[in-house]
Amino acid sequence: MWGYLEDKFTHSMVYEKMFDKKYSDPIDILIGIGANLVPDGFETPRGGCEAAIARFPAIGIEIVHVSAWFETAPVPLTDQPWFVNAVIAARTSLSMHDTLQGLHRIETEFGRVRQVRNEARVLDLDLLDFGRVQHADDRITLPHPRMHQRAFVLLPLQDVAPDYVHPVTGRGIGDLVAVLPEEQMIRRMSD
Repeated sequence: MWGYLEDKFTHSMVYEKMFDKKYSDPIDILIGIGANLVPDGFETPRGGCEAAIARFPAIGIEIVHVSAWFETAPVPLTDQPWFVNAVIAARTSLSMHDTLQGLHRIETEFGRVRQVRNEARVLDLDLLDFGRVQHADDRITLPHPRMHQRAFVLLPLQDVAPDYVHPVTGRGIGDLVAVLPEEQMIRRMSD
């Protein structure tokens, strides 16, 4: 899934197209999802998250694989309820900015209001990786700047992309998991 970008020419062509509204060659992307509050109309945070994933095709995101679900303590640790988290491998023909905008629209549909960083939330959708490109502007930083430090991203990511290599650190997923801080509490949920 990630090997097609190894060629430098292909990589530069894909990178240039990522700023266009739409293009013909879909890009492999990774999306983190989580919640620790129940959205209106749902019984559990996971139920809300699963419904949010079902909305992806409507905004131009093709779901390839959804990881196992994990329960995780908030980072940084607070008295908030634990989160449910997963990672989705997907593909899109949208630009990185349009992809992020679509994810934010879904968050809003589910009642997310952004007020304070690291607050409890009904839905959190993070664009973790977009075609292994490194990019930063006033709207987005890719890959997600803290993904390599978070158990709630890396453990589910192992399910959907076991050969993933972080584009900035150059480290494989196994190496990143091995150096996670022990205080990040996480457990796999049963189906």
